[in-house]
Amino acid sequence: MTRPSVLFMCVHNAGRSQMAAGYLQAFAGDRIEVRSAGSQPAEHVNPVAVEAMAEDGIDITGAQPRVITPEAVEASTVVVTMGCGDECPYYPGVRYLDWQLDDPAGLSIEAVRPIRDGIRHRVQILVAELLDQSTAP
Repeated sequence: MTRPSVLFMCVHNAGRSQMAAGYLQAFAGDRIEVRSAGSQPAEHVNPVAVEAMAEDGIDITGAQPRVITPEAVEASTVVVTMGCGDECPYYPGVRYLDWQLDDPAGLSIEAVRPIRDGIRHRVQILVAELLDQSTAP
């Protein structure tokens, strides 16, 4: 079985998608390929998202917002959208999940923590599902 891959997409690729990618990398290591991108990438990752993840022991300081490419979408086992609506491309034949999460942009660390915790929970479920599928006969 080939290694599953996940693409996390949001508009700016600076908060939610970067936190999700950080958790997926931490939980799955090299067992799942991790990508994140945005339809209108910001210049840098949201510093409050970086701080929130650091509180949970995950360093995303090296993350860089990237633009969505058709190749990244088509090569993904699962594409997780996070609040980008019609701005994120849709490709038939690709599995999509839409996670309704508040955008951490401009929020305090106190407001970002529950968003981070919701992302962690969803990523844990996704990792368990993908790893279970990848080991099935």
